[in-house]
Amino acid sequence: MPILENIPFDQLEIGMTAEYTKQILEEDIKLFAILSGDTNPLHLDPEYAKTTQFGGCIAHGAICAVIISAAVATTIPGPGSIYFGQEMRFKKPVRPGDTLTAHLTLTEKKRRGNFVLIANEIKNQHGETVFVGVSTVVAPTEKLVIEQAVLPEIEIKE
Repeated sequence: MPILENIPFDQLEIGMTAEYTKQILEEDIKLFAILSGDTNPLHLDPEYAKTTQFGGCIAHGAICAVIISAAVATTIPGPGSIYFGQEMRFKKPVRPGDTLTAHLTLTEKKRRGNFVLIANEIKNQHGETVFVGVSTVVAPTEKLVIEQAVLPEIEIKE
């Protein structure tokens, strides 16, 4: 079973970087629609989506913020982090099948409250930037080494 290990606030250094990669599947987009209630046909109806400026279905923009949250929770600072806020800008659409890589860079530490600012950029498999932003995170103060949770398998029935 994979192990997750955090970096406590006192060990974090400006300039630290991390990456997190996830492929966005059609099933992920459907699950996000179920979770959020966002049933915009741009995300779910291929025939409608073909008529738009995108020429096909695209993922919900907020999926990028969710990927950043996962990256923060599993890389820097890692487990025990509190994802406190996110500034974000969407640069290009994310399509089903895209492989996204989040690039995190620690840019600032604030001792009061153990806040850190993390610049983020997400690129697709073509190297195109699809998302940029800055996360505000409360970093953990204690070292934590834990087994990564095993997620259940989910089947979508239509």
